[in-house]
Amino acid sequence: MTTQDAQHATDKPPVPSRWLAVFSLTMGVFSLVMAEFLPASLLTPMADSLAISEGQAGQAVTVTAVVALLSGLLVTSVTQRLDRRHVLLAFSGLMIAANLLVAYSPDLIWLLAGRVLLGVALGGFWALSAATVMRLVSEHDVPRALSLLFTGVPIATISAAALGSYLGDLVGWRNVFLLATAISVLTLVFQYITLPRMTPEHPTPLGTLVSVMKRPGMVVGIVAILLVFCGHFAFFTYVRPFLEGVSHMGINALSSTLLAFGVANFVGTLAAGYLLERSLRLTLLLMPLIMGSLGWLLATLGGFSMGTDALMVALWGFAFGAVPVAWSTWITRVVPDEAESGGGLIVASIQLAIALGAAVGGVMFDIGGVLGVCATAGTLLLAAAALVLVGVRTRPAAAGEDDTAVVACQ
Repeated sequence: MTTQDAQHATDKPPVPSRWLAVFSLTMGVFSLVMAEFLPASLLTPMADSLAISEGQAGQAVTVTAVVALLSGLLVTSVTQRLDRRHVLLAFSGLMIAANLLVAYSPDLIWLLAGRVLLGVALGGFWALSAATVMRLVSEHDVPRALSLLFTGVPIATISAAALGSYLGDLVGWRNVFLLATAISVLTLVFQYITLPRMTPEHPTPLGTLVSVMKRPGMVVGIVAILLVFCGHFAFFTYVRPFLEGVSHMGINALSSTLLAFGVANFVGTLAAGYLLERSLRLTLLLMPLIMGSLGWLLATLGGFSMGTDALMVALWGFAFGAVPVAWSTWITRVVPDEAESGGGLIVASIQLAIALGAAVGGVMFDIGGVLGVCATAGTLLLAAAALVLVGVRTRPAAAGEDDTAVVACQ
């Protein structure tokens, strides 16, 4: 079988694009990501109200990430015989229950129980999202639909950080989670109206994850994902100390810079669909290359001027906006027949990278300060760009084709 034949064998027949259904999934992304990061902006009042330390309250974010990692890996096998519409609606239902548990939690145990439910919904939803989009739109529209899907992330991140803290002071942290619950209910209703029935295409036992990882090029791609997201979160975790300590920004300049980062991230997410329609490989390569270069520029030229630092941080936000869209598109291209299992692997990789990035950044912060963090993040991202250039395939392997042959002909 030739490479072209292999590609045709995996192509799906044209389907009418269901953009309302895609938008309902975007609402799901917004609701889940906002709920995930709300505790970060409400940490102090939550800790005071529950009579726990801020460190204990911070575990509300950690436990969600750990459970999301496991949920992303297991969801395709556990739900392999269930209609995908029902599974996605169940995740939205879990999100509602999670927010209610947190809003009415009397102590740390109930708080963590709610965050565990959110982790199940978060990891499972992300694992199924790319494969679901493939079934909702035509093949040509997949990059654009994924770009729309991921616009929910920067909007939710800005909302959780800015609106979360602001509304928390006005109405209390519990009412903020009740507001998140109301948004989750609207999301569930919209998804119920717009999502079509989607019966499982074929069984996906747990062993499918192993078989997908054994496919040519998958390990290299997953390592590249780890490097990209680890580098990003190593920097982003310590962006505030950089802006305060190196750029010497006051609170107004700091807030404006972080807002510019969020807006640029949103624009980058929208631009990703345009870029991916032209070249997946170039997009996968260019974004970590830009971010890695910015990391080293910040490490060497940081503090030269407040405006220059703010511009570089905003450019970082723009470049990162395209990263999740690009790698989700990548998984739909290289394993189109196992996009759900591939999506689970990406979710697990990203959650692991978030933890590793924060840990690596912390170690480097203690050793070399915030400038050392910037240099380390830049190095990880440039290594990811190099890996994309020499070893990441962007199409499925034909029968009997090895990595050397693919990389040579791409």
